Amino acid sequence: MVGERVLKYSVYGDTGGVPVLSQGGSPSTRWKRPDVGRAAEECGVHLVIPDRPEYGGSTRKPGRTVADVVEDVTALADVLGWERFAVSGGSGGGPHALACAALLSDRVTRCAVSGGITPPLVDGPEPDGDEEDPRRNRTSWLAARGEQYIRPSIEEAARSIMSGVEAGGPEFPPDPHFPTPLVPARDDPDAMARLTATFVTSHDGWVDDNLAFANDWGFSLDEVHVPTSIWFGSADDRARKYADLLTAAIPHAEPRPYTGGHIQPANAFRDLLQWLTLS
Repeated sequence: MVGERVLKYSVYGDTGGVPVLSQGGSPSTRWKRPDVGRAAEECGVHLVIPDRPEYGGSTRKPGRTVADVVEDVTALADVLGWERFAVSGGSGGGPHALACAALLSDRVTRCAVSGGITPPLVDGPEPDGDEEDPRRNRTSWLAARGEQYIRPSIEEAARSIMSGVEAGGPEFPPDPHFPTPLVPARDDPDAMARLTATFVTSHDGWVDDNLAFANDWGFSLDEVHVPTSIWFGSADDRARKYADLLTAAIPHAEPRPYTGGHIQPANAFRDLLQWLTLS
């Protein structure tokens, strides 16, 4: 519990290993595929993944900012008995990991962000989808105008994803750099449970993440002074542009490109975990 709110989390890997608190993407929940646990075990990492408010059963916190994640992370680290720990965040989890690095610098040892974003540019006319600067995007522009503008877009995206799954699609989009047999997610109960938790029952969390991204984050990127790595895939042009912006804005950030798309392949994920264990 954090005050009157429920905070759900899952534990993976080596419970005697290096403590790492990881923030999932937008949307994403604490339930991860078995390969995540194996990678954490192999890298000697005690990996804890919390659900942000209104994901996976965590209580909603309307009006939350990106920086508000620090309250939950502090409470969870105290329960776990972690005085010092590393943080990571994928995609929409990146800003939340950076918030911890900026505002909990006395406790956070390292910060790794994969496919992360920066504060968006939300003034001016509605972006047309061909903007060179990824900070000008339609999702953030809509979110800056209120929940009633962004929710229909998110619900339509969720319906589209689940329609593809119901038609026999895989749990994750295929990565052309790492071809694997496409297993229909509908044939895997565990995969369907993860997809349902993410795209069916967590719309409020997804909405609130986007509202938080489109408003004041509650900290600035130049406040991040812990060692920070910014990971991005060779096939993810949007993430590469964001990585350039992040490494320019964060004093101790270093770019870490990998071969692949927006979702890290197993080898890149292991490299990220190993980087977090460095002293």
